[in-house]
Amino acid sequence: MSKKTVILDAVRSPMGLKNGKMIGIRPDDLSAKVVKALLERNSGLPNKNIEDVVFGCAFPEGSQGMLLSRGVSILSEIPKEAAAKVVNRFCGSAMDAIHQVSQAIDSGDIDCGIGGGAEDMFGVPMGGFNPDFNPELYEKEYYIGMGETAENLASELNISREEQEEFAVDSHKKALNAAEKGLFENEIIPIDFNDEKISVDEGPREPDLDKIRSLSPAFDVDGTITPATSSPISIGASAALMVSEGLANKLGLEYEFKIVARSVAGVDWKMMGSGPIPATEKCLSKSGLTMDQIDVIELNEAFAAQSLYVIKKSGWDKSKINLNGGAIALGHPLGCSGSRIIATLMNVMKQQDSQYGLATMCIGTGQGIATIIERVK
Repeated sequence: MSKKTVILDAVRSPMGLKNGKMIGIRPDDLSAKVVKALLERNSGLPNKNIEDVVFGCAFPEGSQGMLLSRGVSILSEIPKEAAAKVVNRFCGSAMDAIHQVSQAIDSGDIDCGIGGGAEDMFGVPMGGFNPDFNPELYEKEYYIGMGETAENLASELNISREEQEEFAVDSHKKALNAAEKGLFENEIIPIDFNDEKISVDEGPREPDLDKIRSLSPAFDVDGTITPATSSPISIGASAALMVSEGLANKLGLEYEFKIVARSVAGVDWKMMGSGPIPATEKCLSKSGLTMDQIDVIELNEAFAAQSLYVIKKSGWDKSKINLNGGAIALGHPLGCSGSRIIATLMNVMKQQDSQYGLATMCIGTGQGIATIIERVK
């Protein structure tokens, strides 16, 4: 059988924010609801074929600890014979989970797996419950705050506060438009919690320009980055169902998407938001494609300054990027976002009748990750 990875489907939960309706739901329960729905809408694939469940999580402790993915697998009623593991590449964890399942399929180790991720940034704080810093790394500014790295990027390219605010407003407007037109419905799994059905993202809102302009800088008193131009703390889960092309054909499963190339790259941790640039360059080189051949892009919006830096430095066409809004509007639950943006990318590619799509993101500690997928039907 052909071992090339195809993605049968990818879905996500709504993204929940502070004081929202999803506060209090356990990440393992949330993830299981997403995975069960993913399997139910792909019932042509018997659960017995699933060989590995790989989940990303940036801070895998507390309610999202204890080998989160194995618990999710059991709660999702996947047979006990399926294995499971958790991977941690901070913001890129869920995309790395998809990469690892794809690598296992391409190598012939497995024929079917689930890759995804989850994060509850309210239940488990950034940094975890008991961070312990290495003195030498501390002196090297390895533990620099993400907001400070974004300020460094803004400073290098003189990205103004006004540019950042315009970018953030545009993210919200695109997300609101997508929600109003039902463009998220294919990727969002409604979540039943506390006697309510939650079916929309809690982040997108009509921008209040006066309030946005009145906000103080969040990370540097003389800086340009504010809460309005940063992705909000959030909770969410997402997952992708992948099989070998051979197994898909054997079982008569229809599919639209193939993984063309995967890559990771390292950068200066004080400029961590630049990570998508070398990761994308490596991905393009592996695929034999050029940026002109990429029809749509999902660039994770950790900060408006970070996204603008990548766009400006690389010369990317802004009209291809985050057509349904991005993380500034939707939220960025760290260990979930990598598979969330792949689910969104697949959705957008269908809507735009695209052939090639790129998903890429920066990663704390100075890394980038990228995935190119092809729509074949």
